[in-house]
Amino acid sequence: MSHDWGYGPADGPAKWAVGFPIANGPRQSPINIVPGEAIYDISLKPLKLQYDPSNSKGILNNGHSFQVDFVDDTNTSTLTAGPISGTYRLRQFHFHWGASDDRGSEHTVNGIKFPSELHLVHWNTKYPTFGEAANQPDGLAVVGVFLKIGAANPRLQKVLDGLDAIKSKGKQTTFTNFDPKTLLPGSLDYWTYDGSLTTPPLLESVTWIVLKEPISVSPAQMAKFRSLLFTGDGEAPCYMVDNYRPPQPLKGRRVRAAFK
Repeated sequence: MSHDWGYGPADGPAKWAVGFPIANGPRQSPINIVPGEAIYDISLKPLKLQYDPSNSKGILNNGHSFQVDFVDDTNTSTLTAGPISGTYRLRQFHFHWGASDDRGSEHTVNGIKFPSELHLVHWNTKYPTFGEAANQPDGLAVVGVFLKIGAANPRLQKVLDGLDAIKSKGKQTTFTNFDPKTLLPGSLDYWTYDGSLTTPPLLESVTWIVLKEPISVSPAQMAKFRSLLFTGDGEAPCYMVDNYRPPQPLKGRRVRAAFK
């Protein structure tokens, strides 16, 4: 049974629990990260990210965000170490953003939002498929990267240049030879906690790895994000903004830090 969902008053995050009761579950995401309350865990290892630019295959407007998809049938683009065990393959990356620069990220730090947040979605190769992994407690690992207003980001620009071809819902085009590692900040210091997908079906299968250091984005680049449409061709245009879920209750979970 499918449920329509979105980010508007009638179908937004406040209504998701109607179709997806797990929305009120024990490990929902995103959360507000309070650095002073995060527990430094000396056992947390540095992240190992290895991406093959030839694995990038396409870019899609799915009506909720846009995503860059990757070939994920080999272990050539992977996340290992950090808080996880085993090998996780990169499936796709996407962004969340606001209508203005004072909101847009899903996770917050001390209650403060960033203009946008990048999510790199990986799945545990001990399961046969992404779909099966997404239903397991240790099935997915998502690396979250904050974007803050500053200088134009030339590495992000290649992604933004692809948006002209996918302005409306359902549009997609090829997007090749891209290394998502170029979107990561200089420091890979991170917080980690057990959470969920931040969009329906909100499955509680995500090990979240949220990087402390943001990357830069210019106001003009943020405007490019906001030029996309939630709507398809032939529908009244509705600009794609505020496509984020607010922070959810921690419900006793621990947030661990890989840095002092």
